[in-house]
Amino acid sequence: MTIFNSGESSAMSVARRRFLAGAAFLLACLAGAPPLSADEPSPESFLKAIYDRYVGDAKTALGIPLDSDRKIRRYFTPELAALIIKDRKEAAQRKEPPTLDGDPFVDAQEWHIAAVSIAVSRETADKALATVSFKNLDTPVALRLELIHAKDGWKIGDIRWPEGSLRALLSGQ
Repeated sequence: MTIFNSGESSAMSVARRRFLAGAAFLLACLAGAPPLSADEPSPESFLKAIYDRYVGDAKTALGIPLDSDRKIRRYFTPELAALIIKDRKEAAQRKEPPTLDGDPFVDAQEWHIAAVSIAVSRETADKALATVSFKNLDTPVALRLELIHAKDGWKIGDIRWPEGSLRALLSGQ
């Protein structure tokens, strides 16, 4: 492609240079923008990946064992993860069960879940509220989850169960 042709009119030459300068500016802006990733999970896909592991009963469905600090930090915001980790460590020192003595994702120690329904509403680009509904052992359960988008993906900021919330339980409220 010829960028400059000495035979073209000066008005056309100015227009072409402006176009090329605008295109170069746009490319420079896009190069500095954060990448748009099709791989970036949505709040729905984040929750689906969690709750798909609970369909079935506790003997066959894997669930999400929160048996390491790394796993806890994978699913929860730093503040909530710190509360869970602190609870576990203090309970271990006392040689007692932790305050969180069940699975926070299903609000139970045992489960048999046939299907899960997830509804998400975005408050902002980085914050969403979700309702996760299912029947556990034939009892209807509806949980509300606060989701925060962090630099490494979606995290849970709180889980509200019918009898309270994870954050309130761990902070003694």
